[in-house]
Amino acid sequence: MIRASQLHKRYGSNHVLRGIDLDVRPGEFVVMLGLSGAGKSTLLRCLNGLTTPDEGQLSVGGIDLRQRHSRRALARHVAMVFQHHNLVPRLSVLKNALTGRLGAVGVLPSMLQLFPRRDVDLARQCLERVGLAHKADARAESLSGGQMQRVGIARALAQQPQVILADEPVASLDPKTAASVMQCLREATRQLGIAVVCNLHQVEFAREFGDRIVGLAQGRIVYDGAPSGLDDAALEAIYQTPQPPLTEAPRPPMGYQPALAVGGA
Repeated sequence: MIRASQLHKRYGSNHVLRGIDLDVRPGEFVVMLGLSGAGKSTLLRCLNGLTTPDEGQLSVGGIDLRQRHSRRALARHVAMVFQHHNLVPRLSVLKNALTGRLGAVGVLPSMLQLFPRRDVDLARQCLERVGLAHKADARAESLSGGQMQRVGIARALAQQPQVILADEPVASLDPKTAASVMQCLREATRQLGIAVVCNLHQVEFAREFGDRIVGLAQGRIVYDGAPSGLDDAALEAIYQTPQPPLTEAPRPPMGYQPALAVGGA
């Protein structure tokens, strides 16, 4: 589903990604861990086609992202779950889920919110998967935060993607609600064979829900393995604090005289 080889990305003098190699199989749930600035979000932006790597090879859902591609074509293969669910508050839950079908219908039908019956049925099935079929006709603004995020998952599922990318999907939720949302995302994608790459800060959720954990530090992968192998040494490598470059010791100001020791030998 995802094949990345020696990805590099720079923003001016800032070398954000430094030779990333990553393969993700269908149905695999990969959690990415790392400090802010480690390169997680930039890598996710490369995977969803919003950022083009400077070097390396990258394909997602069979689309070569180093070549010119259509956003509409990519949307048929790759879906996003955002930190802030990005629902339309005044629309119903069903219509919010149906926005996942916009890439598959024409411009005019999408503007008029006219969807084929098969798309409506699909959206209802996706809401059923996330436990919100009974809320289909409710306005999105009436939902709790956890329910809104589950609608975001249903919208992503309605795209019928091969890959779902999730950027801190539970950062704004309380621990109990966050766990239920993570469970919902993992179960739905596993049943459908969808590959998931999920950025998280919560190590305990990475261990509980990830099939595999990828740890980034300073633009490099420093851990790639099973949750059971995420020991103290691995966490130290992932969450190492970047050290400032070595410089010469500061020189004393002009005219400085060291204090004389009081007394003497």
